[in-house]
Order: sequence, then structure tokens, then C-alpha cells
Amino acid sequence: MATTENEQLVIDFFATLSTGDLEKVRPFFHKDATWQAMARDIPGAGTHSGRDVIIDEFLGPIRGEFEPGDPKVTVKSIASKGPLVMAECKGTGRMKNGKAYDNDYCWAVEIKDGKIFAIREYMDTHYVFKLFFE
Repeated sequence: MATTENEQLVIDFFATLSTGDLEKVRPFFHKDATWQAMARDIPGAGTHSGRDVIIDEFLGPIRGEFEPGDPKVTVKSIASKGPLVMAECKGTGRMKNGKAYDNDYCWAVEIKDGKIFAIREYMDTHYVFKLFFE
């Protein structure tokens, strides 16, 4: 499916993220990486700066809302130009409260020095809000 090294890095990143093992995810990130969840008023919204902050203060708590190993992120399509990779994905799984999770994503991933330097995450925020607060 990948046609470039950067695309393969992003595919490998989502496959590793889907295992739930955040220590295996950590090496994918540049030490100065940022992850921006393009949302307001939902858990995890905003910009998270630095590899360790992304793993320990953002991904850890968010993934902690799900059953172990969930959600799974499946890449449906991918395209790139230079250091920018765009990936259309589906996130599925089960939350600890028993609710099923099924969300659509688009990710803008910037690569620098063979690592993920920036992620901009777009998702159905209305769905997430309802899932967490209704």
C-alpha cells in the first residue's frame, strides 16, 4: 500500500499504536514532536508537545478509556508529498464503559529525520463528545 518510506512509517506507526503498547510507539516520534487534536471540548483536545508528553500525558490517558489494545486504527488510504503524509483511517474498538467505538479520521503527519515530527488529527468530534458525555 505504501509508495514511499514516509508512507510506510505512518502505516507502521498506526499498526504499532493499535497494539496498545505505548513503549513501542515512543520511538516513532521525534523528541520535539507535536500532536494536535483538531477539536474543542473533548478529552485530549489541543496541542501536545514533546514525545514524552504525547505518550505519557496524552495517549496514555486517552487509551486508558478503552479496553486493552483498543482502539485499532486501520489505514484506508494514504498519500504523500515530501515530508507530509495524509492518511484516511478508521478507528474501532470497545471502551471500558462497554460502548463500542467506531470513528473516522484524517491525519496529516509530518516526517523529519525519519521520525514523526507533527500530527494533526481530524475526527468526528461530535461523535466523540456524545460517546464521552451522553
